[in-house]
Amino acid sequence: MSKNIKNNSVKIGNTEMYYASFGSGSRPLVILPGLSDGLATVKGKAMLLYHPYKKFLNDFTVYMFSRKNEMPEGYSIRDMARDQAEAMKKIGIEKAILMGVSQGGMVSQYIAIDYPEMIEALILVVTAPYANDVATGAVSSWIDMAEKGDHLSLMVDTAEKMYSDKYLEKNRKIFPVMARFTKPKDYTRFLRNANAILGFDARDELSKIFCPTLIISGDDDNTVGNDAPYEFEKAIPNNTLYIYKGLGHSLFEEAKDFYDRVLDFCLTYEQPADK
Repeated sequence: MSKNIKNNSVKIGNTEMYYASFGSGSRPLVILPGLSDGLATVKGKAMLLYHPYKKFLNDFTVYMFSRKNEMPEGYSIRDMARDQAEAMKKIGIEKAILMGVSQGGMVSQYIAIDYPEMIEALILVVTAPYANDVATGAVSSWIDMAEKGDHLSLMVDTAEKMYSDKYLEKNRKIFPVMARFTKPKDYTRFLRNANAILGFDARDELSKIFCPTLIISGDDDNTVGNDAPYEFEKAIPNNTLYIYKGLGHSLFEEAKDFYDRVLDFCLTYEQPADK
């Protein structure tokens, strides 16, 4: 198995988009992270990021993208999807399995809607088809904290809304310590990412997503709510839904079988050898 771990970037307009890649497989798996990307990009972190994907590296080359570095005011989720599709094309990804987590899942929906020829299969993790009341409440409070420069409250509240009670009981004390090491120079990038969520609504177009789609959610999600996965299930024609009991927005960290579940889905749609 070749790890082939790389840090790289691609030029998008007048700025760059950072990405990490690992693996030597012939099939691309593209991953788009959530709102945390607004605080810290994947730049230089490929060695840290590849570990959960060790089992993927023979069959897939895994790409994890940040949003582009410089975002204009009013930059929307659909704008992010357009730039992401351009970045994939520029580095030679013609068709991929796409996994979007939280806000990355929102971007992924529009990629699958607007560029269906580029998506072999779609994985939507702890995301929603629009800025529902739960998501709006959470994101609006984080915007307020960021605008005040209250990084400690931002980090603690994010953790409280992400993790299960069991995890919080064990780890709550470390959140203030972690906050000291995660404060950005300024919050412009975070705020533009966050405000894009508040304007997001893809509900009327979900029926345009025809690729095989895996929807993964928890039944205790305090960030995007618990109704979102069932809205996807009703609207996306070809989908499989899996709900983790007792977990919420951090299930990709807490569920021990999460990455095995994702790999099983990816391998289900293996392309014929002559393609």
